Amino acid sequence: MDFWLTDDQDALQEGIRSFVDGRFPLDATAEREETDVVVDLEKWRELGELGVFSLRADGFDFRSAVLVFEELGRGLVPGPLVLTHLAAGLIDGAADGSVRVGHYEPGQTTTLIEHYGQLTDLLWLRDDGIIRLDPTSLVTAAVERPLDPLSPVTAVLDSVSGEVIGSSEDSAHARLAGTLLTSALQIGVANAALDLSNTYAKEREQFGRPIGSFQAVKHLLAEMLVRAEVARSAVYAAACALDGASDDAPERAVSVAKVMAGDAAIFGGRTGIQVHGGMGFTWEVHIQRYWKRAIVLDNTFGSSDHHAVKVAATLTNPLLSDERS
Repeated sequence: MDFWLTDDQDALQEGIRSFVDGRFPLDATAEREETDVVVDLEKWRELGELGVFSLRADGFDFRSAVLVFEELGRGLVPGPLVLTHLAAGLIDGAADGSVRVGHYEPGQTTTLIEHYGQLTDLLWLRDDGIIRLDPTSLVTAAVERPLDPLSPVTAVLDSVSGEVIGSSEDSAHARLAGTLLTSALQIGVANAALDLSNTYAKEREQFGRPIGSFQAVKHLLAEMLVRAEVARSAVYAAACALDGASDDAPERAVSVAKVMAGDAAIFGGRTGIQVHGGMGFTWEVHIQRYWKRAIVLDNTFGSSDHHAVKVAATLTNPLLSDERS
């Protein structure tokens, strides 16, 4: 398994990072929290023109796709990124950003849909196939105070039906791909939280010294780094598995990636708030936004706990027999 990036992959990642930094500056993105249109439709089409939603259709492998989605996570780019990417080739306009495709996933008690007001389509990845839903056909109620204002949610109040546009095999593959790309978003969140916290620790002074010089803060930052790097390795390994470039079972590798990336993102956001002290909870700084996005992503395509159970089910634990006479 080769984790080294090629020159083309380095250029791809650097290009996406430059684009995100230029078109989705955090201050401008944060301002959209107070509006009803979190997704900037012009910028969404630019993502499509850049090829973000057509990566797989354009011949890129998963190892390249995760690099792109890592940068989207790092930049807190809002919108149904993963599902619109999965819809390329299934729904006209998804590849070029003309439409916005959301995720329908029934919950045990309440079913929530992100960015409902700006969606043109919904995909339901069921065991028996992929179902396309018309958002306007649903009976819904808005959730007025979502955890992450950049990920507004709407509750579905009635049963739904739709059009079958993919087989059970298509659905299973799409779910694996969606879980992997969500994990890539999470490692972007984890690394951005680390960068913000590290910068703050170098600049914020207490007792005449930068707080980053104190051992306790160093330990926090070091653990954020370790968790983020281990998670990145797990996500890259899962991408290799889906590309057929390793001997790992894709289902297990993807679940491991989701566990590691989810834990790294949540820990990074929470610990980043701690490094920022009292300021970490305020709207004026961005670290709290990364923690909120980490929580939202952890509940997309299965939580860390859900995937930990799946990984545990693949482990064997044979009973040791007592051979004493």
